[in-house]
Amino acid sequence: MSVETVDKAKLIVEKALSSIRDLFTLPEVTIKIIQIVEDPKSTAHDFYGVIKNDPALSVKVLKVVNSAFYGLPGQVASVDRAIILLGLSAVKNIAIAASITRLFKGKRISEQFSAADLWRHSVAVSVAARSLGKCSPHPVSLDELFVAGLIHDIGTLVERQAFPDEFSEVIRRCEETGQDFLECEREVIGADHQAFGVGLTTKWKFPRRLRAAVGFHHNPEAVSVELKNISALIHLADVIACQERLGFHLTAQNASINPELLELLDISEEQVDEVRAALPEQLADAEAALMV
Repeated sequence: MSVETVDKAKLIVEKALSSIRDLFTLPEVTIKIIQIVEDPKSTAHDFYGVIKNDPALSVKVLKVVNSAFYGLPGQVASVDRAIILLGLSAVKNIAIAASITRLFKGKRISEQFSAADLWRHSVAVSVAARSLGKCSPHPVSLDELFVAGLIHDIGTLVERQAFPDEFSEVIRRCEETGQDFLECEREVIGADHQAFGVGLTTKWKFPRRLRAAVGFHHNPEAVSVELKNISALIHLADVIACQERLGFHLTAQNASINPELLELLDISEEQVDEVRAALPEQLADAEAALMV
């Protein structure tokens, strides 16, 4: 894209986020959790001090930790026990995941799209990304991957709120003609869901790695080396979920598995097939765990 086009897209994103700011205000507890995530001096005591004041979130975190999806051998009765067993980083990411589920609400705007469709797709990407992360020998936080999968398409919710007619047109065109989704977004809206997602997660002060996954999951080759693995894993998980038509799948409807990314991640085609085969059952477990 030209510099002029990029600048125009930035203005469109800024205007959209300003117009719908009340609809995308994170819960105060989530903001505090993210601040703790980003503070290298934070401790488990700091985190527990935040989450104990939100009983509903504590219950959600324990529901995830004790779910079939998470697969711990025994039941965990308290958040502080979960921190001891899983580590502070893992539980913080679970808390972020549990606290953002409320954003995926709203009416159906077409046969192809509702917030529930996007939620199902996002959970599928989360599950697939976590499984792929286990396959890759490179160090990666599985719980960070899970959060990244949940929020990777968050920009589409911005589009739905700020440009409902244009977003419906994008969906219609892509469904009827098979046009590339991002290309169509740029033609009709002036910016794509990656740009809206980066704008929103930057406003939320999300960690850099999560912002990279949101902003480059369709083109992980364009991100810096230190951020490439998480973006590539979310890309691969997204392609699998779209190929399996799990939830809203038009964003990567034309994509295929890139052998170069598999080589980068040290993941084999056989491992991808195993992740794909296990996905339906794991998705059901994750949906049950995250159900509001």
